[in-house]
Amino acid sequence: MSSIRLAMWSGPRNISTTMMRSFENRPDCSVIDEPFYSHYLDETGLNHPMRAEILESQPANLDIIIADITVAPESPLTFFKMMAQHITDQVKTDWLDQMQHFFLIRDPVRMLASYAEKAPDHMSVYTALKREVEIFELVQARTGKTPPVIDAQDILTNPQAVLTELCDTLGIPFYSEMLEWPAGPRESDGVWARHWYKSVETSTGFRPPVANSITLTPKLQEIADACFPYYIKLYERRLSVVW
Repeated sequence: MSSIRLAMWSGPRNISTTMMRSFENRPDCSVIDEPFYSHYLDETGLNHPMRAEILESQPANLDIIIADITVAPESPLTFFKMMAQHITDQVKTDWLDQMQHFFLIRDPVRMLASYAEKAPDHMSVYTALKREVEIFELVQARTGKTPPVIDAQDILTNPQAVLTELCDTLGIPFYSEMLEWPAGPRESDGVWARHWYKSVETSTGFRPPVANSITLTPKLQEIADACFPYYIKLYERRLSVVW
């Protein structure tokens, strides 16, 4: 397998860090955690938890960020955990052509319920899903191919089947090591891990999906309703795995 840069596009609270753990446990893969986070905070002025530490830990300058993520890979596969909402209107998109892409989605009700416990800018969930659709359509138009879409519920229900199908679609080998990993933090984690990654740091694999019903506040439900057309647009294109 020649060197591949693989961008996983996601929104917040969407098992994206679990997916990063899964890929990092492959024998052929290194991972990059949210390279545009500093730019996003610098551009929007949002007061996220650990804002100062994040801005200090990463470059916010787009030329530097893009130069960093498009250098020659050091491993056969480089996995980029990309938060779609971090891609502001100031980000040029020509570098997308140097990567392969797949898209991770989750029911926006569950995203919002989880995100509301951690940060106040709830519209980020809407922004992320809208931007995911925009990037999906851009990649599709440029390549003439439909990039893979996977749903968090499907992965948690049967991770081996979904990951096998995803890897096959991407043209990379599936490794059983993607299903289990050691608990604990990683040097590759962003500094924001102290606030966001407590649950995943205790994980050793994909946890079964939670089937509980969720009732949002009226304000959050309004955001969820606005999210659903974007979610459904990608959900209808997700990989169909039979198990």
